Amino acid sequence: MPNESCKHTMEAIRKLSKGLKLRYGIGDFGIAVMTASLQFYMLLYYTDVVKIDPGIAGTAMLVGKLTWDMVNDVLFGYISDRTKSRWGRRRPYLMFCPIPLALSFWLLYSLPQGMSNTTAFFAIIGTFMLFDTFHTMITMAYQSMSAELTTDYNERTSLTTVRMVFSVVGYISGAALTTLLAAMLRDNMGISNAAAWSKVGLMFGVLAAITVLITGLTVREKPVVDDTPTKMPPLNALVSTLKNKPFLHFVIISSIMSTAFTVVTAMLPYYVIYQLNMESMMSIIMMLMLVVLALFLVPCQIVAMRIGKHKAYALGLTIACAALLVSFFLPHHETALIYAIAAIAGLGFSSQWVCPHSMMPDVIEYDELVTHERREGIYFGMWNMTGKVTGALGIAICGWGLKLFGYVEGAEQTATSLLGIRLMFSVLPVVLLLVSVLLLMRYPINRETHAKVLEELNKRRQQ
Repeated sequence: MPNESCKHTMEAIRKLSKGLKLRYGIGDFGIAVMTASLQFYMLLYYTDVVKIDPGIAGTAMLVGKLTWDMVNDVLFGYISDRTKSRWGRRRPYLMFCPIPLALSFWLLYSLPQGMSNTTAFFAIIGTFMLFDTFHTMITMAYQSMSAELTTDYNERTSLTTVRMVFSVVGYISGAALTTLLAAMLRDNMGISNAAAWSKVGLMFGVLAAITVLITGLTVREKPVVDDTPTKMPPLNALVSTLKNKPFLHFVIISSIMSTAFTVVTAMLPYYVIYQLNMESMMSIIMMLMLVVLALFLVPCQIVAMRIGKHKAYALGLTIACAALLVSFFLPHHETALIYAIAAIAGLGFSSQWVCPHSMMPDVIEYDELVTHERREGIYFGMWNMTGKVTGALGIAICGWGLKLFGYVEGAEQTATSLLGIRLMFSVLPVVLLLVSVLLLMRYPINRETHAKVLEELNKRRQQ
C-alpha cells in the first residue's frame, strides 16, 4: 500500500526527542567509566598493584580475547537479532544483565597478590572472560538500538553525539578517578592498595549497572525499522558480513584505530610517570585531554554534517597524530608542553567518539538492501569482536614492549626503557593512525551514497 509505505518512511526519518536521546545516551555513561578504567589502568594494575610480569599480563589478556571474543561478540549479536520477547529484541539484555556485569567487573579488580605466573595467567583470562560475557550482551543490544531508532543520516549523528557526551563524561570520570579513589580509600580506610582497587571496581560496577538499567527500563519506543527476527542461519549470517565491502572497509579502519588508541591509553600512565616524572599531575593531564575531547564533540558533529563523517574522522586523526608525534621529543623531566599536547590530542580524538558510531548504522542499511533483512546485532558483534581483539593486541604489544625494553616496576628506568616507552606512546600509534587516515579518504559511503541506498529501500517497501 503506497500510503502505508510513505507513512513508514516518514516515521523512519522522524526527529528523535531530546528526552529519548538523553535516556538512550545515559546508558553509555557507566560503561564508559569501566572502559576508561580498563584502558588506562588495567595493565598498570596488573604490573604495579598485583605485581604480575608485564609480558604474562599482556599475553593473558590477548589469549582471553582470542579464545572468547572471537566467538561471543558475533554469537551474542546473532542471538540479539533473533531475540523475540514482550520487550523487543534489545531491551531484555539491558534489563537483566547489568547486575552480573557489576559483579564481574568487581572481580576484575580483586585479584590476589603473590600469584605464580601460571596462576596469574589463568586468573586474568578467567576474570576477563566472565566480565566480557555480560559486557558483550549489554553492548550488543545497546549499540544495535542506535540503528533502529532512526534511519536519518544527520539524526544518527545527533543521537550519537548525545550518547558520546555521556560516554566522554564517563570516560573522563573513569580515567581521572580510578587512581584517585584507590588512593583515598587506601589512606582514609587504612586498607591495602589491592583492597582499595577492589572497592573501586565494585563502585564502578554498580554505577554501570544503574545507568544501563535506566536505558533498558525507559527507552520503550518501537523501532522505526522492521524488527522481525532474522531467519538467516548463523554461518550464512557471518559469511554475508564479510561480503559487505563497505563494512570490510569500515572494520579494517576501526581495527587499526582500536590498536592505536589502546596503545596510547595503556602507555600514557607509563609515559607521564617515568618519562616526564609527573605522576602527581597524571589525573590532570588525562582530564585535560578528555575534557577538551568532550568540548569538541558538538563542533565535530557540525564538521561531520558539513564535510561528511569519514572526512571529519580523518581530519581529527591527523590532528591527533601531530600531537602524539611532538610528545616523542619531550625531555625526561617535567614540562608544561604536555598540557598543550594533551589538549590538541583531545581535539583530534573527538572524531573517534562521534564518527565511527554514526557511520556503522549506514553500513547496516547497505546490508539490508542486499539481504532484505535488518541485522544490527551481527554487524555490531563483528565490529566489537574485531575492536576487542585488536584492543587486546594493543595491550599485549605494550606488555611485550615493556618487557623487551627492560621496564622495572617502580624504579628509575634506563635510557633503553624510556626509549621504548616513548616509541610505544607516540611513534607506533602515529604510524597506525596515518594508515587509518589514508583508508578513510577512500571510504565508499557518504551522504549521497547513503541517500541512494535509502531511496532504493523505500522503493522496495512501496512495492
